[in-house]
Amino acid sequence: MSGLAASASAAPALSSWSSLATSRFTPVAGPAPSFRTQACGLRCWIAAKLKLRKALKRHHGWQLQRNLDARGNDKVPDYLGAASLIEKRSHWNMHLAYDSGGEMVNTSSDTLDSSTDQEKSVPQGHIPSEISSPVQKEESAVPRRHSNNEPSLCIAVIGAAGELARTKVFPALFALYYSGFLPRNVGIFGYSRKKLTDEGLRSIIEANLTCRVDHHENCDDKLSEFLKRTYYVDAGHDNKEGMVRLNSRMEQLEGIGAANRIFYLAVPQEALLDVALPLADGAQTKLGWNRIIIEKPFGFTGLSSQQVTQSMLSRFDEKQIYRIDHLLGKDLIENLTVLRFSNLVFEPLWSRTYIRNVQVIFSEETSNEIQGRYFGNYGIIRDIVHSHILQTIALFAMEPPVSLDGEDIRDEKVKVLRSIRKVELEDVVLGQLKDTSGKVDRYTESMTPTYFAAAMYIDNARWDGVPFFIRTGMGLMKNRAEIRIQFRHVPGNIYCERFGHDIDLDTNELVLRDQPEEAILLKVNNKVPGLGLQLDASELNLLYRDRYNTEVVPDSYEHLLLDVLDGDSHLFMRSDELAAAWNVLTPIIHEIDQNRVAPELYEAGDRGPINAYYLAAKHGVRWDDDW
Repeated sequence: MSGLAASASAAPALSSWSSLATSRFTPVAGPAPSFRTQACGLRCWIAAKLKLRKALKRHHGWQLQRNLDARGNDKVPDYLGAASLIEKRSHWNMHLAYDSGGEMVNTSSDTLDSSTDQEKSVPQGHIPSEISSPVQKEESAVPRRHSNNEPSLCIAVIGAAGELARTKVFPALFALYYSGFLPRNVGIFGYSRKKLTDEGLRSIIEANLTCRVDHHENCDDKLSEFLKRTYYVDAGHDNKEGMVRLNSRMEQLEGIGAANRIFYLAVPQEALLDVALPLADGAQTKLGWNRIIIEKPFGFTGLSSQQVTQSMLSRFDEKQIYRIDHLLGKDLIENLTVLRFSNLVFEPLWSRTYIRNVQVIFSEETSNEIQGRYFGNYGIIRDIVHSHILQTIALFAMEPPVSLDGEDIRDEKVKVLRSIRKVELEDVVLGQLKDTSGKVDRYTESMTPTYFAAAMYIDNARWDGVPFFIRTGMGLMKNRAEIRIQFRHVPGNIYCERFGHDIDLDTNELVLRDQPEEAILLKVNNKVPGLGLQLDASELNLLYRDRYNTEVVPDSYEHLLLDVLDGDSHLFMRSDELAAAWNVLTPIIHEIDQNRVAPELYEAGDRGPINAYYLAAKHGVRWDDDW
């Protein structure tokens, strides 16, 4: 009761502070809080404080912290889930005070105090933020997106001065901000060792920030708002100190409310642990979830990948880690499961009974990035096949998941990867783009492939004997990304004589295409109009440009970043998927290195190595003429 009397005597100070709290945590046009509202909030805080003391005593304090650590930082603690958000907020503050030996951890620009001595040191007219904002607590009771009362979100782009961050990550974040998918109280932080200021970072990224065709209203205003919410932190020479500075700037923006953080590690694999481990120790929030995005390639060998994974899992929970491959953010990949599981006509056909072979095709015209990505010893196997190609096969061939939950889908994907038969060297064709710049010595010294073709088989009941034919390369004749499914011949086809010598003409095909233009094509046989009986293979096509407004299709980075924000992990590789994919490729990589298999050279703009055609014929795969 003495505490209540003290609070009553400090009514002028409380009133003074509450006006400040109102300006920070309530809408400008909202009504001023009454003394009755403040008193109600104070009573709620006292009740919650007493309740938590009993809980801490019952669980011996340290055990409660241990339980929270075991659950990870990906979710706000809810050990008193039935309590209101007001009680939860107070519980957090008390929990932090207990961990620090009675001193409240400073989580914002305001000082959070709990001891009597600390209260005495607070200047007159200032009430500790733990108890002094009942209005803010009441508003936070019903969090919702696009509300001032929602948890704050900070997104840190590590390696902010790099090309990937400038040309892909920041533009995707701006597109999400403009479209309203990021909370209004978001903060964007760039972090690197380059000497920059906030304004310096803003000027660097501004040139790459544009609004899509469907987003022109108030584009300049939104761009200005986004840049004002963008800040820069100099990493310096020590990432430990740099992460502490990053954490401090984030806390200044977050205040005392619930706070969530996303860290995009746009750094080379060689620097990953140098950044990730100090981040785990010094930059994670304790007031919400933390999610870490890692860029491909995911290791150089299976062993090095395993070592990195073990180091990451020693500091982060699996559910915090999002291994991103921007090629998996295409609509083609998302449409795999939609087309199969939401259309009755396709699911019964999705097996060895009706499917003759499956082709996964990915090629790019450009060769601008080859010197950095491929002749730097990573090559197309580690960069494209390990993640994009094998993930596409896994999504295509998996059994129906229990639900659309990310973990359920990843459970099925890893089963497919573990069922892939060992790839023999004679079922692989390697190619390398010829040098056209005169730097012959560099190219002849390296045997890192820029083209890869292989026949893979999945040894399970659904796909036994069906070849999955992969062909992917750089510097080829066109940009192409598609999945082509060739069905078996019609048994006892009474029209076989009408097809002449080319029996493949009666093969039905389903094509899911992302490039050169998005489409779903179904090849069927039909009668040509007119007298007589002449058959023709025609395409039933769904061209996205005719059916949908393809000018507003979001970039794949937007898609994947939004999935991270929503906690949807189905397009990101889990640790066991990562290991299973390496188990598929490590033996063939080892054989290539041991036998020093020289890749077949091919010209820029060509179709690729000629031996790939012979490999396809060996496994009964007919290539289409468009390749």
